[in-house]
Amino acid sequence: MGKGDLEIDKKVFRPGEKGIVKLNVGKLPSDTKINLQAHVYRAKSPGPTTLVLAGVHGDEINGIEIARRLLQSSKLDSINAGAVIVIPLLNIYGFINFNRYVPDGKDVNRSFPGTNTGSLASRIARTLTKSILPSVDYIFDFHTGGDSRFNFPQVRFSRNDISALELAKVFNPPLILESGVIPKSLRKTARDLNIPMLVYEGGESIRLDRKAIDLGYKGLLNCLVHLGHLTSQEDFNPGRKSIIIKKSTWIRASFSGIFLWSQKSGTRVYKGEKLGTINDPNGQKSISVITNKNGILIAHNNASVVNQGDALFHLGYEIEEL
Repeated sequence: MGKGDLEIDKKVFRPGEKGIVKLNVGKLPSDTKINLQAHVYRAKSPGPTTLVLAGVHGDEINGIEIARRLLQSSKLDSINAGAVIVIPLLNIYGFINFNRYVPDGKDVNRSFPGTNTGSLASRIARTLTKSILPSVDYIFDFHTGGDSRFNFPQVRFSRNDISALELAKVFNPPLILESGVIPKSLRKTARDLNIPMLVYEGGESIRLDRKAIDLGYKGLLNCLVHLGHLTSQEDFNPGRKSIIIKKSTWIRASFSGIFLWSQKSGTRVYKGEKLGTINDPNGQKSISVITNKNGILIAHNNASVVNQGDALFHLGYEIEEL
């Protein structure tokens, strides 16, 4: 790609042009139109087209802030090569309702590639698949932990995707997680279309986290420089060496009660180590949460009250240090 015209929803962007495409994805019951905004920046020189996406889950606002920060920085006004498309908020319905899902309870990221006659989530997914993805060579998708789970800053890539792994190393997050694709997810559709894709996870839904935002933003700039979109070496900040995690597992609550964690995400832990305690609110019983493997905590649950079976810690193991 990179030669000829870039067309999105019948709007053509020629070399050196920029603009905003508003893609209609439905209406509120009040008849108010819901449009997602695709900010398009086209360089005069040829190169790849990169999609920067956030807000697939409406309550995951760290990613929305990263995309907003990129747009406000004006860095893309002087893009060096190719094109960059920024969609800072895909799930507008979830955003205005402080919710992960759309109003019918469906998950946009479990609705790809979508259909024009399906559920609301499926229609939003179809808009992205049909109007944006045919023009795209790379995807950066920004998320946080769901519900009350805090994800330590990390990048996830599809297993056996060598291009995505190399790009993850350039992004240079603290953790790089190799993971399988989930059916009907955007990452599954991207794999089917042979588009290398990185998913950045950092922080917790609803809450802004400065460290997660800063790391995600710097990582994105690293990759935009690497792909030739930006030329300023000031934007390239390799920093620390990442740790690659090949496998992961959830440690779940064996008992319901008040949960107090004593180890948090980003911490190295060892088999037999205590990670937290679940207490009976009547003061009759306390259960220790113990890890049965050596590894690194990818995520921890900030919920004060948990039920039996709830995910408490996400543990990464089979670790490779770069």
